[in-house]
Amino acid sequence: MKDYIFELPMKVRSYECDFESIVNNAVYQNYLEHTRHEFLIAHGLDVVELHRQGIDTVVARINIAFKSSLHDNEEFLSKLNVKKEGLKYVFYQDIYRKKDEKLIIKATVDIVCIINGKLGNSDIIDNLFAEYLQ
Repeated sequence: MKDYIFELPMKVRSYECDFESIVNNAVYQNYLEHTRHEFLIAHGLDVVELHRQGIDTVVARINIAFKSSLHDNEEFLSKLNVKKEGLKYVFYQDIYRKKDEKLIIKATVDIVCIINGKLGNSDIIDNLFAEYLQ
């Protein structure tokens, strides 16, 4: 999916790298989550406030294809799109190195809502993202 609805510039920090000065594979999940959180914030949605209302958004599944590596101090763009399939929100997230636009990872992240302890639909989220979930 190449039609992105949100983009977040970031930079690799030294402590995120292994002894070869490449980003550790587990760190990419942090980049993806940070991008999703910033996307929600940009749309006026606060996950802490949602939690206080009994609505928790949780990762149900994540699939990451590693295409290339980022290195210490490199700038990159984390991009996403979202659609809804049944009860889950499917985030399509790609990361590109900024200087040459090289694809670094492709990820698909399934998010579900737990409402007062039970799997369910969130009207709050559905309404907020209606334009994207058509």
